[in-house]
Amino acid sequence: MKVNIRLVLFLVVVMTYKTGLALAVIQFEPQANLCRAERDEPLLFSVENRTEATVDATFWIDASAGVALTPSTGAIRLAPYTRTNLQAMARAPSPCVSELSLRMVNRSGVLLKTAQIRISFLEARAPKIRFYMPDPQPLETDLLIGAHHCPLWEREHPEMWNQLTIHPERMPALGLYDQKNPEVADWETKWATEHGISFFIYCWYRTQQGCPVETKFSSAIHDAFLHSRFRDKMKFTIMWENQHRGKAGVDNEKDLFENLFPFWMETYFKHPSYLKVDNKPVLFIYRPDYLIHDLGSEDAVKTALNTMRALAKQAGFDGLSILGEYRGVDPAVITLFKRLGLDYTFAYCWPVQDSPPPEIVIKKQLELITQTEALGILPQVITVSQAWSGWRDEGSIWKLPPADFKKLLQRVKPIVQRQPKGSLGNRMLLLDNWNEWGEGHYIAPYREYGFGYLDAVRDVFGKRRTAHEDIVPADIGLGPYDASIRAHRQQQIALEQCCLQRQEDIPTENGLLAWWSFNETNGVVALDGSGNRHGGILHETERCTGYAGAAISCTGGWLAVNTVAKFSFSTQLTVSCWVKTERSNQTQAWIVNRIQGGGENTGFRLGLMNGRLVFNIPVSNWSHSATASIPVPLSRWTHVAGTYDGQQICVYQNGTCTGTYPRTGPIYPNQFPLYIGAFAPHHSAYFSGILDEVRLYNRALTEREIQEQARVR
Repeated sequence: MKVNIRLVLFLVVVMTYKTGLALAVIQFEPQANLCRAERDEPLLFSVENRTEATVDATFWIDASAGVALTPSTGAIRLAPYTRTNLQAMARAPSPCVSELSLRMVNRSGVLLKTAQIRISFLEARAPKIRFYMPDPQPLETDLLIGAHHCPLWEREHPEMWNQLTIHPERMPALGLYDQKNPEVADWETKWATEHGISFFIYCWYRTQQGCPVETKFSSAIHDAFLHSRFRDKMKFTIMWENQHRGKAGVDNEKDLFENLFPFWMETYFKHPSYLKVDNKPVLFIYRPDYLIHDLGSEDAVKTALNTMRALAKQAGFDGLSILGEYRGVDPAVITLFKRLGLDYTFAYCWPVQDSPPPEIVIKKQLELITQTEALGILPQVITVSQAWSGWRDEGSIWKLPPADFKKLLQRVKPIVQRQPKGSLGNRMLLLDNWNEWGEGHYIAPYREYGFGYLDAVRDVFGKRRTAHEDIVPADIGLGPYDASIRAHRQQQIALEQCCLQRQEDIPTENGLLAWWSFNETNGVVALDGSGNRHGGILHETERCTGYAGAAISCTGGWLAVNTVAKFSFSTQLTVSCWVKTERSNQTQAWIVNRIQGGGENTGFRLGLMNGRLVFNIPVSNWSHSATASIPVPLSRWTHVAGTYDGQQICVYQNGTCTGTYPRTGPIYPNQFPLYIGAFAPHHSAYFSGILDEVRLYNRALTEREIQEQARVR
């Protein structure tokens, strides 16, 4: 009998997908941030049953590079909607990078779930308690080497670490640290300078323009580095993140010279640790072109930059070196930078499309660098990029392992050396990035490759090879630095378990997939009344009197429902709820959203534009919206709904269709959470008002069914 191999493979994939939904691997990682050889390292894994049936499974753990696992196999039984925590010991006989994999199968041998992680085992070292870390021993290099520094890691913003629940291999050597701690800055200084990196370029954010300067995410500088013990061992500079128009730039010339520039001068430029080359402070600007709008014209920008240089001279410097960010090779853009009076161009990162392998990544970066050089319009300070994933694994995803990163450094070194003598481009190299853990580019020591990236920098640019020892906090009894974030994570895990609770008196409504009534008496969990256990967690919202029982008051807060495969509808859906608002003409006010950056052609969203209901189900980025012909009334409860039946998008108010838009074909899936009340956490595109009785259906309700829902009590 002939076997159709393609059919067999297809059926295996389908069965794996369907049965794989039964189990979820919540955790599969070492207990330690960084592991060492010749030591028993606990390996933790948690498995959750997300079905109504008990699951019996067998697990196997495999490891490469001679790493031994105890136990490497075992049996588990999971009751419905429960989680089990398991542990094994991993031991490497020598330093290595090991691939660890977890497989689980049911009694019939069908694969239920897999998980993988790559981790480094550092050289064996016996723990030795010390009062503090040894002083840095800076490595002498041929070039000034700097690294872009991402300062988003504050305990007040634990959500910034969310990508590490998906990518535990990214765990920093410092753990999920709070960057406000000066001891964190000391570790970063020690690791950087001992591998040849002599300065950090901190992303710098202004909270609001047109007033005395207030900053956000500046604690890495103000609280940590400037109060650190080793601040005289390291230089720092800033990259002005003026990327949010009307908020993070300047209002006008007066704002620039009465508020912003004096703050920079007194707080940063005059500090002995601020980077100066030839007695000129070095300033990086993320969006120089936005200054044209802020100051009124190109000539005004050029005049302002020259005034900044003159003021620097009055303060005792020999001027000011100003660099503008651009990651492309369009001569028109670089020519504009020259007209504005910038000294150099630089890239924060290099975009490489189509998720290519390392050799193509290296080739593409070198092409961009040499093309910029060949244009000869404005000198460049060269950047090399290590990886990219985006904040949600969107678009092109790639990574250079340390050996390939070293090849890139070796090939770019002669390009730096041939830049005009005496220029910053001839004396400086920028590395992307020290610690952008969320966006997926980082060279600081971390779980997957240990000190591999820093060792590559040391090997290529160190003037002489000297013995050095890479230590981490656990080696000398220091730390941890992540207690607050760890506590937050444990709280989140407990809340997520609560979200899986099944309510009583489940309705039998056809196609009802989720229903949030908000009628719980208290707490931050909003249970799913459909019986499908799609509960969510409330953030920065309050319960209030609603249309039917309780509701939530939205003033920037949101309900987050974790990624649910069933929310990626195929060809039909309905979203409905009751709303009440006092604010007219709301625009970009999203009530229910499952579209995010990197997936602008996927999912769906319901909200208000110019006060009118809009239901968006894109085919291309942000396309295909049905908009109501009348605004949502103020100060009274209104039933709103959006439907899609595979042929058109419709919006309804109080049971009446008020807008349609033609659309055919599937709804493109994604893996984003569902947000209710706002576009995303801490996002300005939120609905202002009260929400109640939010429902999702996996079919298009008829007009009569919507009218039935919209009946006034």
